[in-house]
Amino acid sequence: MKKSRILGVGRYLPEKIVTNFDLEKMMDTTDEWIRQRTGIEQRRFAAEGEGAALMGARAGEEAIKNAGLKKEDIDFIIFATLSPDYNFPGSGVFVQDLLGIEPIGALDVRNQCTGFIYSLSIADQFIKTGMYKHILVIGSEVHSTGNEFTTRGRDVAVLFGDGAGAVVVGESEDEKRGILSTHLHSQGKYAKELWVEAPASILHPRLTQEMMDQGRHYPKMNGKNVYKHAVTRMPEVIMEAVNANGYKISDIDLLVPHQANMRINEYVAGTLGIAPEKVVHNIQKYGNTTAATIPLCFYDAIEDGRLKPGTLVCVAAFGAGFTWASALLRW
Repeated sequence: MKKSRILGVGRYLPEKIVTNFDLEKMMDTTDEWIRQRTGIEQRRFAAEGEGAALMGARAGEEAIKNAGLKKEDIDFIIFATLSPDYNFPGSGVFVQDLLGIEPIGALDVRNQCTGFIYSLSIADQFIKTGMYKHILVIGSEVHSTGNEFTTRGRDVAVLFGDGAGAVVVGESEDEKRGILSTHLHSQGKYAKELWVEAPASILHPRLTQEMMDQGRHYPKMNGKNVYKHAVTRMPEVIMEAVNANGYKISDIDLLVPHQANMRINEYVAGTLGIAPEKVVHNIQKYGNTTAATIPLCFYDAIEDGRLKPGTLVCVAAFGAGFTWASALLRW
């Protein structure tokens, strides 16, 4: 069976930078409070017309270029987002159109913070079986148009930013390099601990003015419970990936965790005994960009020289659903 690997990485970030001091003007919060609890200093907000599909397409273009390929070489698209441009159709088809690629398959993945790893897992299997040769995997989010920037919504609103990251997955010509394994989990009984209730097809009607007045169309989170499960599940799933491939935790050269909260990632690394310099963080610059966080971290780690051929990389994420996942890669 063939082995797949990431051939190229790309990103797209909106120009608008929103600092914690900017948020102080919108709600009862402070820069110190946000930094101490989350590690976030600033985030990016999309401009009018900068949807998840457009940002994803721009990140995808760079990933294709960095892979040394042409758009015509892409034969499948996997698009992970919780913030599609429209309720339907999914944003993957809009990416296909924006890239000007001939009709190919486009799959949308709705696994929120674990969306990129779930998508990577799917791409890995498609490449291994020979079904596709070059798959564009995108994580792209526009949170800024869906959060409540008031004191009522501050616990969630301060966390998120907009951005897109993308990778091209293809066959590895080197048996020693590539995606070694992926590990996916969920526990739906906690789904309502981090969710958006409305609009929803289970409701009749799906959305009313009363629901909007109550803020039921904004994200809600039980922060303490999310934190408790995240610091338990992420070390578990990291160890699952390491053990599945016969490695020790000390063999990991680089840990790329989902960027939900700096304090979560510091706790996870500390619990496992992973040195701080081996952990990639960019939440301070971008906030939580959900499905985009891991490919954005890849991009930053390549730029700063920590991610290079031969690096043993573990990626892990935890988020809404609850879902959690990991992957181990020899870059």
